[in-house]
Amino acid sequence: MNRLAGVTSPYLLQHADNPVDWWPWAPEAFEEARRRDVPVLLSVGYSACHWCHVMAHESFEGDETAAYLNAHFVPVKVDREERPDVDAVYMEAVQAATGHGGWPMTVFLTPEAEPFYFGTYFPPEPRHGSPSFQQVLEGVTTAWTDRREEVAEVAGRIVADLAGRSLVHGGDGVPGESEVAQALLGLTREYDEQHGGFGGAPKFPPAMAVEFLLRHHARTGAEGALQMAADTCTAMARGGIYDQLGGGFARYSVDREWIVPHFEKMLYDNALLCRVYAHLWRATGSDEARRIALETADFMVRELRTAEGGFASALDADSEDAEGRHVEGAYYVWTPEQLRDVLGEDDAAFAAACFGVTEEGTFEEGASVLRLPGDAGPVDAARVAGVRARLLAARDERPHPGRDDKVVAAWNGLAIAALAETGAYFDRPDLVERATEAADLLVRVHLGEVARLTRTSKDGRAGDNAGVLEDYGDVAEGFLALAAVTGEGAWLEFAGFLLDIVLEQFTGEGGQLFDTAHDAEQLIRRPQDPTDSATPSGWTAAAGALLSYAAYTGSEPHRTAAEGALGVVKALGPRVPRFVGWGLAVAEALLDGPREVAVAGPVGGELHRTALLGRAPGAVVAAGEGPGAGAEFPLLVDRPLVGGEPTAYVCRHFVCDAPTTDAGELADKLGG
Repeated sequence: MNRLAGVTSPYLLQHADNPVDWWPWAPEAFEEARRRDVPVLLSVGYSACHWCHVMAHESFEGDETAAYLNAHFVPVKVDREERPDVDAVYMEAVQAATGHGGWPMTVFLTPEAEPFYFGTYFPPEPRHGSPSFQQVLEGVTTAWTDRREEVAEVAGRIVADLAGRSLVHGGDGVPGESEVAQALLGLTREYDEQHGGFGGAPKFPPAMAVEFLLRHHARTGAEGALQMAADTCTAMARGGIYDQLGGGFARYSVDREWIVPHFEKMLYDNALLCRVYAHLWRATGSDEARRIALETADFMVRELRTAEGGFASALDADSEDAEGRHVEGAYYVWTPEQLRDVLGEDDAAFAAACFGVTEEGTFEEGASVLRLPGDAGPVDAARVAGVRARLLAARDERPHPGRDDKVVAAWNGLAIAALAETGAYFDRPDLVERATEAADLLVRVHLGEVARLTRTSKDGRAGDNAGVLEDYGDVAEGFLALAAVTGEGAWLEFAGFLLDIVLEQFTGEGGQLFDTAHDAEQLIRRPQDPTDSATPSGWTAAAGALLSYAAYTGSEPHRTAAEGALGVVKALGPRVPRFVGWGLAVAEALLDGPREVAVAGPVGGELHRTALLGRAPGAVVAAGEGPGAGAEFPLLVDRPLVGGEPTAYVCRHFVCDAPTTDAGELADKLGG
């Protein structure tokens, strides 16, 4: 019996009609494996994963394979976005055993959840040296039946190896100028001067590393850091990784030139990049950065916002093409003939030159991904806008990619921060409202009556899985950004509530943090990963939020916890700066103070806006007027108006500048 009906994960629901007798991750599944004396097949993926869909169609929808699976295994299906802890533990085992990982992830477990055989995608027939999925199933069954002692030995060795891995968290202090300088040098060595970004193909948008570079420039004036950040953002904005018609970024580029993306669009990428482009505009005044920030914000609201006010996780890479085939990128790519059908000969030729559409194509079957090639020459902006609008309207008639409607707490926290700041910078109160509505949903549904964060919800119903460290860190970050923009101290209180749970439930000795709470389900290893990948790690996200909250409140325990957590950045920053970008950005805030800005005056007034636009790394801003302002924000206590005018107070390292009523002077104090 397939047991996936009624779950909250859209990915699991995609498999609810499979002939495979899927279980969700649950103790009962392992009890069933013990009762039947069979291994567990653990299959991990996510809704927007192209190869997950391919393997599902090839192997999980066929009756013959399903019958064998059901007879010899207990199949367990996991959405990695709902259970990042399960994914992290077994991905670590896969990478240790095979040297690589990815999704779909296929792991065979004992009934005690100990892994003994691994893989990712297995084809239906032997291919390129890889066995077929049926061959793998038969081989594992034979090993389980005939060589059980060998299986137990392998499983025990893997678990012991995982348990014996200790994390060097650099508990001998916080990162200083030396570590930050070494990290910058490391990024410079890996920088692609020709195409922007870091490393080769596939190339991922380095939002967190760019945030570090922007903060480093703001603090030190290092022009090289700003140049790398700006050139990378320009290259991405003009490449195929950016949707030139509808806005928003795809997950990554398959090439180093940013031409052909992997077409899935994730909430977290777009939230992080929206915020980065807004910060780039704040640093440079770039019109392009402003446009990309706003278009990305509008994409999130238009395409990912749910009926309940939260933001959905992702759009699929795949959709139906004109022949009804379900293929990658069909919604986004164009042939010259398709341009002519929509635009006519003259405008089609103009659009082809403008967007890099060729007869040969840059993608598959003669289709091209739209981009803005550097050799297009001067363009007629009004004509481009008209062509873009017509192409977008025509594209909207195509079958749309599927949407993963589950709301992930952490990623919504990232979106709240991005939309709040973008709305404030560009006088878009509607974006601030959308951020507030998403925050309300997290409080109402994800916190609910249990006073602990739930990882996901769908259709306004909370899921069954507990929040992990990144949920607490990113949601607190979003609430703190919302507090700064709106002047509503309730968001500061909610952030403090979440961060107190971090101190109580996620903190270990020497400043180290764990991805799961002390009272969470016990897996074969307690996951603990401080490296930033597609999103800030829970470790660095929590460090940043703890530091900001301490600056707002003067709380020594939160400041101490932030500094303890940043020990890992001291250890990793000089060695692997690309993979601890957010940690380095937080380190820049620590080195700068961070500065504390109290604006005794109206929310949205000139001084408040000036404070928000200040470039000082990680500066916290509190604004409000009247006798109740101090109750909302501790920073506003005993901060009177000067001469009856709105007044700004800037402090750091327990030292305060003279108060000012002049916006220009305040901008100078904050690097604006």
